[in-house]
Amino acid sequence: VQLQASGGGLVQAGGSLRLSCAASGSISSLADMAWYRQAPGKQRELVASVTRGGITHYASSVKGRFTISRDNAKNTVWLQMNSLKGDDRAVYYCAGDQAGDGPDYWGKGTLVTVSS
Repeated sequence: VQLQASGGGLVQAGGSLRLSCAASGSISSLADMAWYRQAPGKQRELVASVTRGGITHYASSVKGRFTISRDNAKNTVWLQMNSLKGDDRAVYYCAGDQAGDGPDYWGKGTLVTVSS
């Protein structure tokens, strides 16, 4: 499965962006789909994940502001990001997890920049 993330860009603090992750193959067999991010000088961190059945998990720093969703029929995952802050600035990566034990597939990142 190849993953392609898109939708990043420059946004003012308080604004919104919607990231998309399109898969070349079927994602219906993947246990989890997730978004990670890596800010300059920091380790990559999990932002949000969604199981095959639609159960979601969010990092505490984005809970209430970000929403992850997945459409297995369209082989696409989205990350709706609202009320963006400077701390959200990072390269965002889409990931697919076959068995629920960690990512097996990674997409190239998309850069999100938040201006104050």
